Amino acid sequence: MRRRMPRSSGGMRCGFKSPRPAVRFWPCRVRGALMVASLWLAGPALAAETIATARYTDPTTRYPHGVLGDRIEWGSIELTLSGGTRRIFTLPDHLVFEDLAPRVVDVTGDGLPEVITVESDAQHGARLAIYGPHGRMAATPHIGTRFRWLAPVSAADLDGDGHIEIAYVDRPHLAKILRIWRLAGGQLSEISALPGLTNHRIGDDFISGGLRTCDGQPELIVASADWQRIIAIHHEDGWRTRDLGPLTDDNSLARALTC
Repeated sequence: MRRRMPRSSGGMRCGFKSPRPAVRFWPCRVRGALMVASLWLAGPALAAETIATARYTDPTTRYPHGVLGDRIEWGSIELTLSGGTRRIFTLPDHLVFEDLAPRVVDVTGDGLPEVITVESDAQHGARLAIYGPHGRMAATPHIGTRFRWLAPVSAADLDGDGHIEIAYVDRPHLAKILRIWRLAGGQLSEISALPGLTNHRIGDDFISGGLRTCDGQPELIVASADWQRIIAIHHEDGWRTRDLGPLTDDNSLARALTC
């Protein structure tokens, strides 16, 4: 049984950056190298017992979707805290982590990191779930149908209001809807949905696109639904999309992440 593991740094076909100087948001997600997501700090170390790294463990074939190139998913997540403590959270048999690697990022805006994951249910499909040092903190509703998946794009303060938004593509091969959520009061609330966008093709062992910040403006970078155009999404008196040009090869979206 082959283990898929993503690289711990960016590759040619995807990449994620954060506009927040103290945190560089999650590295390129691919299957094939070390499966560890870590928080990179430019400033002083955070207080003890915050999340330092996260990785998926317990490979399993109990959810044989295969959307990411093989039928191996993950049954547990291991969090390593800044003081060295390791905490393992194991899912029940009807759930798996259907994902490339956990993403360590501050989603509450308190300067302390959480972990963004994708969980899939045997009957109800995928949902986005956020973990803290003590386990799952919040989750979106499941999509509702077995073998329906979502592909995270990025997380950042996209609209300049001081709160972190989390973006993913709902069913990137079917519905192709970009959904934007915010965590507040322990609950995830959807704040926008934009149709006709995607960031993954069936069988790819990576997620394309991500986040760029040019001239202080964060933008999500994804593909048009037909994989013909590069699309940027930003907030300016509402959510706006703009066409950056043709998507000519597998590296087009990665190149678009640079300003």
